[in-house]
Amino acid sequence: MQKVLRFVKKNVVLTVAAVAALITCFFVPPSAEYISYFDFRTLACLFITLAVVCALRQIRFFAILARRIVQMTGSLRMLALALVYITFIGSMIIANDMALITFLPLGYFALSVTNNEKYAALLFILQNISANLGGMLTPFGNPQNLYLYSYFSIPTMEFMAIMLPPFILAVVLLTLCCLFFPKTSLSVDTELGVKLDVKKTVLYLTLFAVSILIVFRIVPWQAGLVVIPLVLWFAEREALYMVDYPLLGTFVMFFIFSGNLSQIPAVNSFAASLLEKSTLLVTAASCQFISNVPSAILLSHFTDNYRELLLGVNIGGAGTPIASLASLITLSEFRLLYPEKTGSYIKLFTALNAFFLVVMTAVAYFFFI
Repeated sequence: MQKVLRFVKKNVVLTVAAVAALITCFFVPPSAEYISYFDFRTLACLFITLAVVCALRQIRFFAILARRIVQMTGSLRMLALALVYITFIGSMIIANDMALITFLPLGYFALSVTNNEKYAALLFILQNISANLGGMLTPFGNPQNLYLYSYFSIPTMEFMAIMLPPFILAVVLLTLCCLFFPKTSLSVDTELGVKLDVKKTVLYLTLFAVSILIVFRIVPWQAGLVVIPLVLWFAEREALYMVDYPLLGTFVMFFIFSGNLSQIPAVNSFAASLLEKSTLLVTAASCQFISNVPSAILLSHFTDNYRELLLGVNIGGAGTPIASLASLITLSEFRLLYPEKTGSYIKLFTALNAFFLVVMTAVAYFFFI
C-alpha cells in the first residue's frame, strides 16, 4: 500500500489522468474504436527523444556543457542569466521537463557553493518559466507541441512563425526579471573531474539528430522506433530504463479521456461553443486546471484553430503549479532541497507566473492572433 501511495504522490498528473480516463469509460464503453484515439507517431517521437536525451545525460553531456558556460560568468546576475538562458535554450532541444531535470541541480550547485541560496526560489522559478516558454518555439520543445504538430500536420515553418513572436516576448520578460539579481562578484569552480566520452557523444548526438529528423517527418517514425532503442540497448541500456514512462502513460490516459469526451454530444457541443468565443483564452484558462498537455489533447478534438490552440497551451504553461508538468517537477525539487521555504516559494511562484500569464496572454490576444 505504501508503494502505491508513493507512486501516486510522485505521479499526480498520471494518476489524475488515469482516473479521468476510467470515469469516461463508463459513458463510452471500451471498444475497438479506442485504437483510433491514439496518436502513435507522437508517442513514438516522444519516447525516442526522451531515450536519446537520457543517454546524453548518462555521459554528463549537458552538465559538462552547462558548467563550461557558467565558468564564463563573473557575477550573480550573469550567472542567473546564464542558467535561465541555458534552461530556455535547452527546453527547445531536449524538451522542457528534461531541461529542468538537467539544469535545476546546476542552479542549486552554483548558489550553494557561492553562499547565495537565498536566491534559490527566484532562480528556480525563472528556470521553470524559461523551460515552459523556451520550448514553445520548436515542435519537440514541449510535449503538447509535438502532439499538435503531428495531429494537425502543421508545416514546420508555419509552426515556428506562429510561435516566434511570443518566444521573443518571453526572452525579453525573462531578461528583465533576471535584473533582480545583484551584480555580486562570483568565483566558482565548476570542474566535474570527469571528461566527456567523445565516441559516445558523437553516437548520441547522431541519434538525437535522427530523432529530430523523425519529428520533422523526414525519417519514418517506425524505423526510428526500432533502430534507436536497439542502438541504445547495446550502447547505453540504462537510458532506456530512465525514460519518463509516467509521462508516456499520461499521454495514453489523456488520449482515452479526450477521445471518449469527444464521443459525448453534450460535451462536444459545450466545448465547441466555448472555443468559438476565444480559443486562445479558453485554452490558456484550461491549462490552469488540467495542465497544458491534456488541454492540447482534449481541445484539439473540438477546434481546427491550431494557431490559437498552440499559443494557448504554451502560454498557459505559466500560471498555477499544475499548469505544466515542468512546474510540478520544479516544485518537487525545491521542496526536497528547502522544505521549510515551500510556502514562500509558492507565493513568489504564483506572483511571477501570474505576471507572465497575464502579460503574454494579453499581448497574444491583441497582437498575435
